[in-house]
Amino acid sequence: MITFPNCKINLGLNVISKRDDGFHNIETLFYPLSLKDVLEIIPAKEETTITISGKEVPGQVETNSCIKAYHLLKAYYPAAVTPLSIYLHKTIPAGAGLGGGSANGAFMLTLLNNYFQLKISEENLLQYALQIGSDCPFFIINKPCMASGRGEKLETHSLDLSAYSLLIVNPGIHINTAWAFEKTTPQKPTVSISETLLLPIEKWKQKLTNDFEAAVFQEHSEIGNIKDALYNAGAIYAALSGTGSTIFGIFKEPVTELPSFPTHYFVKQL
Repeated sequence: MITFPNCKINLGLNVISKRDDGFHNIETLFYPLSLKDVLEIIPAKEETTITISGKEVPGQVETNSCIKAYHLLKAYYPAAVTPLSIYLHKTIPAGAGLGGGSANGAFMLTLLNNYFQLKISEENLLQYALQIGSDCPFFIINKPCMASGRGEKLETHSLDLSAYSLLIVNPGIHINTAWAFEKTTPQKPTVSISETLLLPIEKWKQKLTNDFEAAVFQEHSEIGNIKDALYNAGAIYAALSGTGSTIFGIFKEPVTELPSFPTHYFVKQL
């Protein structure tokens, strides 16, 4: 059985407060994109293994979100969940603020639910997904959503960017999420992201912000330069996604002449 986990961008990201559990309360809009990985499972005789191809995925195999999802459901449904060979082909850059790892884990939960006919409700899938990562529940719903809390409190949103062209640029810099939060001062915004999104996109540049940009751009000026390049290329809105390092731009028309980026950058028009 095969599935295709997609990525997301953040439209606005406010870090509102630090929680007693060590996490932060945030406000953002998750928007799904069509850039996808490939995830396949087939029966195995003895033990569950994972084979990863495509873009590099840092970290130990045991920490991969697909493996975590498998062992999570194996613990809850030990008789039903049997060994598998897992094949993951990575197209989405890892550690890029696009939620690729979270998508893999969430899609794995759904894949296992269907493959083993576990009949897990969406509500319970959301709870399982949160055990894998804060962004994972979004990919269970996989529609534009306003997110709060750790990112797990989700409300679907009517935003539709299908009439626009999106350009995503990743310079291959890994931004440590914990570092990004440490460098950001939590504060409640005067205007909510949901209110700002009601404005025409042309006005988002002055109103819709990502609280991580200041620290990330100061530490890695080339990421800020990408944002400038997208505006110079005609973007009506450009911003950092998540904690980065991906910058996305929204354009009224497909970009016929892409900005000149180094050859190792990942550049994709959607």
